[in-house]
Amino acid sequence: MKKTINHVYLIVLLALLSAVAPIAIDSYIPSIPAMAKDFNVSIEKIELTLSIFLIGFAIGQIFGGILSDNIGRRKSSLLGLLGFAFFSLLMIFSTHIYELWLYRFIEAFFGGLIVVNASAAVRDLFHGQEAAKVFSLIGTVRSLAPLLAPAIGAFIIHFFSWQAVFIFLTLYAVIMAFFIFKDFKETYTYTKRKALESYKAVLTNQKAMRVMLVLGLSFSGMFSLIAKSSFIYIEHFQISTDLFPFFFGFNIVILMLMIRVNIKLLTNYSAIVLIKRAIMGQLIIGVCFILFAQDIGLIGAMFFIASFMSLNGFIYGNCTALALENFSKNAGVASSVIGVIQFGVGAVISAAVLMFHSNSLLPIAVSITLIAFVAFLLIRNYK
Repeated sequence: MKKTINHVYLIVLLALLSAVAPIAIDSYIPSIPAMAKDFNVSIEKIELTLSIFLIGFAIGQIFGGILSDNIGRRKSSLLGLLGFAFFSLLMIFSTHIYELWLYRFIEAFFGGLIVVNASAAVRDLFHGQEAAKVFSLIGTVRSLAPLLAPAIGAFIIHFFSWQAVFIFLTLYAVIMAFFIFKDFKETYTYTKRKALESYKAVLTNQKAMRVMLVLGLSFSGMFSLIAKSSFIYIEHFQISTDLFPFFFGFNIVILMLMIRVNIKLLTNYSAIVLIKRAIMGQLIIGVCFILFAQDIGLIGAMFFIASFMSLNGFIYGNCTALALENFSKNAGVASSVIGVIQFGVGAVISAAVLMFHSNSLLPIAVSITLIAFVAFLLIRNYK
């Protein structure tokens, strides 16, 4: 019984560690209109901080993988958490949009040092279908972050200014650093290997790289919807800021349900079969969204968005497990490559989606459909 409790606590701890990105992103989405007004810029310039965060997060993971495989998961996590906390706090003193962009980028860089350690630690301890289930369980717990973070952000800005959101992020990182220091035992057994050799081993593995690209594309589709969520609900459908977390949270609840379904189905189906069917489902949903996008109402938009996002419950954990299964000696570097592709592709594609801003939802529908189509082409012949 003690071992089971320890495993449950470890999964929760790793989930909270990997939740830095969704918390850092989703907690301040409700404050985007207020921030745009405060900085006296258009809303697109504040939305762009989401893409800037992803770029910094991706670059941070390049260095995070090397650190993780050289100084261990625990020390690398602590370094990232303390740096993340410092620049989150520094952000409240921003007086210009470019200053905000810079601090957001560096904050995200340290976030990248953090997140690779969660996936690497799972790879250290679990393998095969068991690893896919653990990644899905972590995804279930971590999904609470985008469910609760917008509500926390909306609650904060209801009583305080947007700066208070970044004080919350500072406290989150400091508290996580305390628990990692106190309870997280090192899982990595050091193996001497040069960083370039490790990256070469990962980048030349075509099978793993294909799965990583599919993961990156699927994430970019979901993140494009997240990045535009404040526009969709607050601007387009005139939902109040206080009610925004309920509409946004609906998508996350459905996603969590699908993650649970994925865990059950892994007993009878292979991870790759579930991935292929999920991507085909996203492609069908995207096409239907395009057909109805011009005259769609709030309920219809919620249906298409929640359906598309929820199918990522069959993609993230399964793709991560399939990719990391190939790398027993350098899981930290492999995790960093996954993160760089996931957040790098997400940053580029979401930035492109933001450029095609329109009062209609059609550009959003077209974007996620194209993303699903490319992912389908990549995965359809994978065995």
